[in-house]
Amino acid sequence: MKHRRLVTPAPIAALALLIAAVSGSAQSIDSPFPPHKVAGNLYYVGSDMLAAYLITSDQGHVLINACYKETVPLIRASVEKLGFRFQDIKILLNSHAHNDHCAGSAEIRRLTGCRVMVMKGDAELIRAGGKGDFQYDEPRHHYEACPVDRVLSDGDRVRLGGNDLVAHSTPGHTRGCTTWTMQVRDGGKTLNAVIIGSPNVNPGYRLVNNTAYPEIAKDYQKCFRVLKSLPVDLFLGAHGAYYDLPAKHARLLQKPEENPFVDRVGYRRYVADRETAFLQEWKRQREETK
Repeated sequence: MKHRRLVTPAPIAALALLIAAVSGSAQSIDSPFPPHKVAGNLYYVGSDMLAAYLITSDQGHVLINACYKETVPLIRASVEKLGFRFQDIKILLNSHAHNDHCAGSAEIRRLTGCRVMVMKGDAELIRAGGKGDFQYDEPRHHYEACPVDRVLSDGDRVRLGGNDLVAHSTPGHTRGCTTWTMQVRDGGKTLNAVIIGSPNVNPGYRLVNNTAYPEIAKDYQKCFRVLKSLPVDLFLGAHGAYYDLPAKHARLLQKPEENPFVDRVGYRRYVADRETAFLQEWKRQREETK
């Protein structure tokens, strides 16, 4: 799919990719994407559809998102291409408990012995292999169950080797959807990195009279309050399409001295677009029930 600059079509493209991934249809077409430095010790090691991030240190590394089990070899190859040892991953985090972001968790835990840390609300799903999900509780959406070594709460910090990541609860997409922030030192500057979990309302999500997730609309409202409150320099997300990764990576290759991932305006635009989409869908569903 062709990606354009981050205006209204980009969030729509991102949502389409996410829907395809959650449905399972993306597994067979997921393919490698060039691993690259985002800034400082923060690297992209995901595929062309599914984002994964490596935060490195002398004491071991943090990985955000395991993606599909089938994606794990791509992630490993990217980590090693950058010159790091896959086995040095000590902590595995995730954005949310849909199969396209966490189905490979058990495999990565086996290969590295890492500790798995997940926000409450999603920890139960990952331990159950996706069983009990309010929207996707069908065998085709399930995945290998994975132990969770630490259950996180909103505002908890994950520290390793001088890195300090903050877990922000941004629920709605899932109950434990997590947006990660950290400060990155790059070129003598300190940059605020924000890795959005997901603000998207998938087709089929009931925002009104949802007996499986009664508080879903209030949770989305919280999600957007949090996202709008965060200081941001580096705009990243659970799918590269959120932040127009292909175009920005091309710019990075052309002008490496100008970091395209520093995109405060693009972040605000994306969040505003997704909030508008949520509010419109919520209004539509409320009117339907009158």
